[in-house]
Amino acid sequence: MEQQIYQAIANEKQQLLSHPLYEKIKKIPDLHRFLENHVYAVWDFMSLLKALQQHLTCTTTPWFATPDPETRYLINEIVLAEESDLALDGRRLSHFEMYLEAMKACGADTSGMEDFIRKLHAQGDIFQTISQSDLPFGVKAFLEFTFRVIADGKPHAIAAAFTFGREDLIPSMFTEILRHFEKQMTGIDLRPLIYYFERHIELDADEHGPMAMQMVAKLCGEDAQKWREAEAVSKEALARRIGLWNAIDDAVTLQTAP
Repeated sequence: MEQQIYQAIANEKQQLLSHPLYEKIKKIPDLHRFLENHVYAVWDFMSLLKALQQHLTCTTTPWFATPDPETRYLINEIVLAEESDLALDGRRLSHFEMYLEAMKACGADTSGMEDFIRKLHAQGDIFQTISQSDLPFGVKAFLEFTFRVIADGKPHAIAAAFTFGREDLIPSMFTEILRHFEKQMTGIDLRPLIYYFERHIELDADEHGPMAMQMVAKLCGEDAQKWREAEAVSKEALARRIGLWNAIDDAVTLQTAP
């Protein structure tokens, strides 16, 4: 059934892989605009991750064993790396924290993301915080979709958004862009960012991608309705990603306009 999902999202995937945004990231300010908007996708990914952990393991006390030890293992293994991986300098950091540090190292502005988190802490309502932010429409729609899937509380749908909606081919493209910048630019430290993308690719290809697919298969089982819902969520997740890419494309284009 997973092959059916891959076929269903093929068009959206192709749109993402051939998006004009990639060719527009030619200078360091362009890269900064990309990072300052893409960071929200790095952050909300962590919420998809933790929502799955809450559904598939026991995260409260008293502790009780959840029904499926296999899905319990799969999500805990993924959480371990995503939430406490080795950074470039050997410290333990979440991938979100690694991304923020990489942004700062290359001169990108992290204040928007940090202010968003402060407001969320104060308000306690993610949908209100998104609505009241001054983020571009495509970024807001991307975030709203993620947290709507989480709020709906269907583990198989959350797993589908997590698995099929987060494309591991895209970071490889940006790794090549960064390597080009590193050769051409001086006075800017891109090593933490290159490390982040390379680590992301390595984990997704060798470990997290296959493990996440196992989770989807276990959670959908032989239930045709769950597989249909997983497919629908996967398609919408990629459509929202295209919207996010469009928003970043607009931000880069606006910046370079005379």
